[in-house]
Amino acid sequence: MEKKKIEDLYNKKIKLLNQFNKFYYDLSKPKVSDQEYDKLKNEIILLEKKYKFLKSTNSPSQKVGFKPSKNFKKLSHKVPMLSLSNAFSEEDLKNFEKKIINYLDKKDEFEIFYSAEPKIDGISASIIYKNGKFITGLSRGDGKEGEDITENLKTIKDIPDEINSKNFPKEIDIRGEVFIKNSEFKKLSNKFANPRNAASGSLRQKDPNETRKIPLNFIAYTYGYEKGLEVETQQEFLEMLKHWGFKTNHMNKTIKGVKNLMRNYNDIEKQRNELDFDIDGIVYKINDFKLQKRLGNIANAPRWAVAHKFSANSGVSKILNIDIQIGRTGALTPVAKIQPVNIGGVLVSNATLHNEEEINRKDIRIGDTVLIERAGDVIPHVVSVDLKKRGKNSKEFKFPLNCPSCGSKTIKDFNNTTKKEDAVRRCSNEGYNCEKVAIEKIKHFVSKEAFNIDGFGKKIVENFWNLNLIRLPQDIFKLDYSKIEALDGWGAQSVTNLRYSINLRKTISLEKFIYALGIRHIGLENAKLIAINVKSSKNFLLLSKKNNFDDLLNIDGIGETQMKSIKDFFLNNTNIKVMNELEKILEIKNAKNQKADGILSNKTFMLTGKLEGMSRAEAKSLIEENSGSIVSNVSKKLNFLIIGDKPTKRKIDSAKEMNIKILTQAEWLKMLNKTA
Repeated sequence: MEKKKIEDLYNKKIKLLNQFNKFYYDLSKPKVSDQEYDKLKNEIILLEKKYKFLKSTNSPSQKVGFKPSKNFKKLSHKVPMLSLSNAFSEEDLKNFEKKIINYLDKKDEFEIFYSAEPKIDGISASIIYKNGKFITGLSRGDGKEGEDITENLKTIKDIPDEINSKNFPKEIDIRGEVFIKNSEFKKLSNKFANPRNAASGSLRQKDPNETRKIPLNFIAYTYGYEKGLEVETQQEFLEMLKHWGFKTNHMNKTIKGVKNLMRNYNDIEKQRNELDFDIDGIVYKINDFKLQKRLGNIANAPRWAVAHKFSANSGVSKILNIDIQIGRTGALTPVAKIQPVNIGGVLVSNATLHNEEEINRKDIRIGDTVLIERAGDVIPHVVSVDLKKRGKNSKEFKFPLNCPSCGSKTIKDFNNTTKKEDAVRRCSNEGYNCEKVAIEKIKHFVSKEAFNIDGFGKKIVENFWNLNLIRLPQDIFKLDYSKIEALDGWGAQSVTNLRYSINLRKTISLEKFIYALGIRHIGLENAKLIAINVKSSKNFLLLSKKNNFDDLLNIDGIGETQMKSIKDFFLNNTNIKVMNELEKILEIKNAKNQKADGILSNKTFMLTGKLEGMSRAEAKSLIEENSGSIVSNVSKKLNFLIIGDKPTKRKIDSAKEMNIKILTQAEWLKMLNKTA
């Protein structure tokens, strides 16, 4: 799929998820079924994993839930309430385990014990105890900040008000799920859409006496902040919870190995309809707390846990047409327009066809009857074609060899890694000369992750384009507000608001500026790496004049693909013009230096060879946590070469020639006051 289309799809999903979050968390009136909501969330995360250039502050990988309601006092969680990565198949679980083994630098035969806990579909809550007394209760909120719903939570009989056990920690925040049993929900079904909706709505009553009337339950399963907790495994902690008077899930098990996880998964999925509460999967946690601590977190999810979701919903429909959408980087993405079909409570009318190869491989045609599935994909997708129902006059779908927007030839890039052509066909005119590409580039420019111009959404971009008010990004800062005020739907106040929002964004960080330019393969993370390296916008522009793009290869995380994209971007005269114009208009802040007070401050490192008892990922994290930097090539910018077992001789020789200090793993750890 072309980058532009990927980003469009991604941003569309983010926007949709944000809308669902408002209904789901804030209004307690879910717009879609819980399963569909969870699938959408996981589709976004899977997209980010597959395409590293995707990032959004509104992504479920960056935040959890929705901002706390104004109806309740907001309080910060001492330890964030993280979300979980998802798995949908045995292969996903194998990959999850493989990543853990690689990160811990263990051998394949290393045995991992998991705590397997059915995932109740309810409302997460945090119960804070001090000296054994229930002091405060918070909702999840956005993961960092929750709503103070103490009085409502105190109405739930499953939550002990005071715990007198000698081994109960001095302070702890017990976390779990608030839910309503299906049998009890029947009495409330005329008021709420489903049990989860009932639990959410009840917890957010302003009057606790109203909450008291609802039969809420609470099952505990983890903790956040703790002071004085003495347990070594998740299973031991679950036993402690029962000892302290909390209810836990009776189906919790400790299981070893992916095959056994799958057996347990299949057994529980068969029992789902017999349970008196809704579950939508099983959560697997590394049982050993020491390993959990070592693995740590990535973004807003722990490395040591995953939610194994139950089977996807699917439906049968007919393809009415195949539209070709053009993305910011010129990628052509085919989308099937289908007869609306209800899948898991959601009316689906579009399904992605991914790319030309996917259409050819599955022989998908207009008029075909197809199986549509919603699972770990970006949007609903076509699984297969029912050939028995294909009409006699059916014709193969011919993918356009010319861009439907500008008529330029469509091309497939050659991938030097795979030695094959990319699956994605794209418009050869990736600049602003292709109308659809230009519109999508400007949409990206004003998006939340880029300039984040409030009130300047995608529809306004399209409207202003059609009215010939904008053609290039700099036009946004030169708008004729008198013309806009005369337009239908606009008035003096709305124009004033727009002008204010635009002027507010005339100051921007270098990394956001680079990202906003929409360079192919350059997402927020890569933009940040480049910004730190080049320091200023002037230096960034000088890359093209000095033709020193090779310097970018010394940045850990920037490879040949990214460097070529930047080089191609600078070869386009319009892009140069856009940057020069923007630099005159904007205040582009120089890149901030990384944390400077760590032990390894202002020092650069490179790793070669296998480290003992530590993965390369852990080593890099340690260096960055202590203010050091990682480089990927031996050059004069390198201060230290860390060598492990079987290092690359060429790198060592180069380091010696340049008088770069070579460290053993033990010597490096000594710098950190650590031992191997």
